[in-house]
Amino acid sequence: MFSDFDPRPYSVRSLSVDFIDETKRASIDKAVSGLELHLIAPKRLRNQKLEKIIKKRLKSHFKKHLRKVHFQNRRMIHKGIAFIITGAITMFLATVFLFRYANQDMFKHFMLILLEPAGWFFFWEGLNMIIFEAEHKKPEEEFYRKMTACAIKFTSR
Repeated sequence: MFSDFDPRPYSVRSLSVDFIDETKRASIDKAVSGLELHLIAPKRLRNQKLEKIIKKRLKSHFKKHLRKVHFQNRRMIHKGIAFIITGAITMFLATVFLFRYANQDMFKHFMLILLEPAGWFFFWEGLNMIIFEAEHKKPEEEFYRKMTACAIKFTSR
């Protein structure tokens, strides 16, 4: 469950990547509510005090990463909106150059050639961020939401 290379106490120790991957795989088709994480340990090795620390560490890890992923998703959506607005403004400026200065001089013609594809780039890249990139991150946020809400139980066999 914890990284073998981390000698710190359980209250701050890093979680194993394998443990996180396995919990992701196990929780994919589960609902957010009613989810339980059962950690199995031999009865002779169980320690109530240590189990309480481990549960607290797991919850804090999941909450921290939920906040982090949620913040990243919101930032990506805001960035996408900013790109869309920038693209629309850039396309508007290209339109202004087209109607006012279309055949006047080389610099103004160059500005039209520069602004038009830049506007489309910003517009489509913003849509890509909002529709596809943010959607791509949703499963990770959903995983951490599930794990934050799940009940963690130690059991023996």
